Amino acid sequence: MAYKSKNHENLRWAILGGGNGGQSMAGHLSLMGFPVRLYDIVPETVRTIRNQGGIQVGGVVKGFGKIELATQEIAEAVDHADIIVVVTPAVAHRAVAEALAPHLENGQIVFVHPGATGGALEFRRVLKERKSKALITLSESNSLIYACRSPEPGHASILGIKKELMVSALPSSETKPVVELLNTAFPQIYPGRNVLETSLSNPNAMMHPAPTLLNTSMIESGRDWLYYWDGITPSIGAFVEQIDRERLAIAAALGLSLPSTREWYKLAYGAVGKNLTEVVRANKAYEEVKGQKTLLTRYLLEDIPMGLVPMVSIGSTLGIDVSRMETVIKLAEFLTGKDFTGTGRTVETLGLAGMSAEGILRFVETGTKKTGTAQAITRKGKGSKN
Repeated sequence: MAYKSKNHENLRWAILGGGNGGQSMAGHLSLMGFPVRLYDIVPETVRTIRNQGGIQVGGVVKGFGKIELATQEIAEAVDHADIIVVVTPAVAHRAVAEALAPHLENGQIVFVHPGATGGALEFRRVLKERKSKALITLSESNSLIYACRSPEPGHASILGIKKELMVSALPSSETKPVVELLNTAFPQIYPGRNVLETSLSNPNAMMHPAPTLLNTSMIESGRDWLYYWDGITPSIGAFVEQIDRERLAIAAALGLSLPSTREWYKLAYGAVGKNLTEVVRANKAYEEVKGQKTLLTRYLLEDIPMGLVPMVSIGSTLGIDVSRMETVIKLAEFLTGKDFTGTGRTVETLGLAGMSAEGILRFVETGTKKTGTAQAITRKGKGSKN
């Protein structure tokens, strides 16, 4: 892929999404000196940022980040952008991809941040459906780089920044140049083997659905509580670690050796402990994260259909026991009345249906579904050039 800009210091960033993560990233990038445009569908957010000329950033990063353009027109935001960062809930990825398809330009990087489970794969499928001809590179991260909140439009509070963040491209043969460009702003970004690794390293699918459901009485009590301190009790933490072992089994079937969620917290935040409960309580970035007051938050509405459901779909295809994940999904459906199974990502919607583990690997590493030799699949994260 021939990228549009060779002068890394002048990379033009387009941030799609004006929520917690989008405003935090836009403001932070501007404070680093990059030209930034921001797109959002909420009129008040766009109007406020436009009127004040940028975003006021507080927390571990402080300052006023000037925004070149805040707009509700996606075409304006991505025009001549080098890196397009999609910082929206995963349930909006399909809609964003559909809106973005006719406006993409050759050489652009689309960075789905984070991809949840299957973000880049879903984007690829939608762009193909929309017959986009632009020669772009898709990539995704396993998590959002910030622990952050936006208390009001035009303001972002960055509570913490991860020490490491994994990014992979689709196909993985494009990962190295993508990471090199992202490193100009975020040196802690490192290459994953492929988008299976980033997708199966999604911590939200582990840390949000089960604890939320098991804290239903706390959520509906109306009391104030702290999600990670009050909500991740020893028994709940132990159950999450059981679910996590199912995730690791899926990864192993695809030739991936991933850190456990407990180990991930050490890598991302430097938090350690004897069990998951101790680890999350030791994470300073999570000290102020309050528990929700309703079950109908992204912890279920996003992290089940865009996290657990695709993991179950992939795991079932590969013959892995995912009974605990299935139990969490079913309980959520019973309590909320939502059809997460029917609306979530699956091997079909991700373009992986009918593939063996070897076929899935070949696809994400080379970008082709054609039958090839065993040598077409490496074990170090570099597929053959598409």
